[in-house]
Amino acid sequence: MSGPATTAGGAGAAAEYRPRLRESLLVGDPVLHGARTVHLVKDPDSGRSFELGVKEHFLVSRMDGTRTLQELGADYAAAYGKRLGDGHWGSLLSTLGSRGLLDGSPAPAPAEEQPERTNGLLSGSVRMVADAPRTAARLHAAVRPLLSRPAVVVLLLASLAPVAAVAARFADVAAGTARTFTEPAMLFALVALVWLSTALHELAHGVTAHHAGGRVGEIGLRWRLPVVIMYCTVEDFAHLPSTGRRVAVAVAGAVVNLLFLLPFLALWLLAPLDGLTADLLAALLLIGVVQALMMLLPIPPLDGYKIVEQWTHTAQLAASARTWMMLRVRRDPAATAYPARARRVYGGYVALVFASLAVLATGGGLLVHALLTAT
Repeated sequence: MSGPATTAGGAGAAAEYRPRLRESLLVGDPVLHGARTVHLVKDPDSGRSFELGVKEHFLVSRMDGTRTLQELGADYAAAYGKRLGDGHWGSLLSTLGSRGLLDGSPAPAPAEEQPERTNGLLSGSVRMVADAPRTAARLHAAVRPLLSRPAVVVLLLASLAPVAAVAARFADVAAGTARTFTEPAMLFALVALVWLSTALHELAHGVTAHHAGGRVGEIGLRWRLPVVIMYCTVEDFAHLPSTGRRVAVAVAGAVVNLLFLLPFLALWLLAPLDGLTADLLAALLLIGVVQALMMLLPIPPLDGYKIVEQWTHTAQLAASARTWMMLRVRRDPAATAYPARARRVYGGYVALVFASLAVLATGGGLLVHALLTAT
């Protein structure tokens, strides 16, 4: 690590050392992880990620090369009423330096390489484009006028139309869906349209992430036979500039699923159609709305879970809530040691999940009943 051998508690040059964090580091907002509040940090050069506690972040966020260790120590003492000793400074600077996070420190060691893909007949994945960031940029350029705030408001309102139509004419769409399931050719067309909607869902995440300042890592196909789906990975999602942008990236897929249905809804409502085509469109509307709404459930790995994580400013919410709930069920004193906010968030999330599962079971039962009794 570049810098003096002694620390702020020492003499001379040590106290005047001005540490500077590497500018490429991505430091996230404070999030609740278990009982602690932490900042998620990622080094894009090495691919490594780690957490910083609130106090460590207080110091690290001020390491911009303008403050000496002595000044940093004074700021810390003013904020927390306690000065750091040589041992604390040495540990912090040694950790930052060994990870290559300070200007002038050795290059960071790369993260462990991911194992090579082992694609088989039953499962695997393959990249569809060689340069995913460039592809996302091109798609973004094509639809950028639709991403202005006025346009987004209009699109969000328009996306509610298929939901309203399916709710208003549920008996009709259920009957059409049941008849479509008995027609192999129409069923094949339905699967193809739903697959296209799923592909657009994934691309919507990537385009919105690019618009929000993020980076698309990969666009490809993944199969777990008999299911074959398209995927689009968004790197640095947790480090996008604001909660609103992260929520926008997460919700974009479901919104595009619903917008995809609009021309088919117009045809179903307004065009003179034969019976088979009308039934196919009814089935597409019903399944498309169900698909979009299910993606918004607050259960990992669905988009709704990511939205709840961002709104609650949490990391690994489901795992943290499960751990807290198990402690509480066992009446472990550690459960009461969680801060009040953590108890509210985890308790609220557990209640939300049970409520969502109840709605899902009820809705699923009603849907199956409607399909079996449709005429």
